[in-house]
Amino acid sequence: MGFGPYLLLATLEGLVTAAVLSLMALGLSLVFGVMRVVNVAHGEFFMLGAVLAWYFSSLVAGDPALGFLLALALSPLVVALIAWLSDRLVLSRLKYEPEATIVATIGLLYIIQQLALTYYGADSRPVEAPFTWRIQLPWFGYSGYKLAVIGASILLVGLTALLMMRSRIGLIMRATQYDSETAQAFGIPVRRVYSAVFALGAALAAIAAVLVVPIRQAHYLMGQEPLLLSFIVVIIGGLGSLRGTVVAAVLIGLSDGIISMFFSPTLAKMLATLLVALVLVFRPQGLFGTAAR
Repeated sequence: MGFGPYLLLATLEGLVTAAVLSLMALGLSLVFGVMRVVNVAHGEFFMLGAVLAWYFSSLVAGDPALGFLLALALSPLVVALIAWLSDRLVLSRLKYEPEATIVATIGLLYIIQQLALTYYGADSRPVEAPFTWRIQLPWFGYSGYKLAVIGASILLVGLTALLMMRSRIGLIMRATQYDSETAQAFGIPVRRVYSAVFALGAALAAIAAVLVVPIRQAHYLMGQEPLLLSFIVVIIGGLGSLRGTVVAAVLIGLSDGIISMFFSPTLAKMLATLLVALVLVFRPQGLFGTAAR
């Protein structure tokens, strides 16, 4: 193949990475934007979604699509419930103090990771894709499932944007984000909103994991790299900015796919880190963030 086919393949792989990263980083950005909590355990919610996807899909024999649909339905719900309980039992008791919540989520990270190691094990385990169609492109065939992952991510990001911008629930979330004390004075149950947002952010990470686990096998340490990339995306896009998160995820995903294909994955991560440094120096609030007044 010439340069063109390799570039197309690298672009498609980068879009798959961007699709998963968009959902992952969107959950992280929502939690920080509304709650002002840096959730260091976000990557473990991603890992937990993948591990639960393997468990639920293994319960169904026969058609892999049925097992995958069961995992897609139940894994995010279970992860959201765990996140909701974590907020009610830990973060809310700390009154969402920034330093305390960082320490608490680091502890939550190790608890979830070690529980996964104990009950799931250290082996990587595959989840079969719901279908194996291949789309014939001019130079090669490409996985139809990977294209479906891109489409599902676009749909979910769009639904999240509608929820935030066009619904009463989104209005309550934004009111809590802008001024939690005033929102409390107007009768908005701020702590319940925080718990729901924390659960929603974890559910988005779990959905991303369920979508990607047929491509990359479930492993108890698989949350580390997505967490780092999600922080990079959120910093570049702007903390709490939905549009910035999506744009930065596409930028990082495409650069990762193309640079990894033609050079090396290590160089891709180095350039992403360099981009973060440049953004922090020249635009600390991120590309689409709002400067503090």
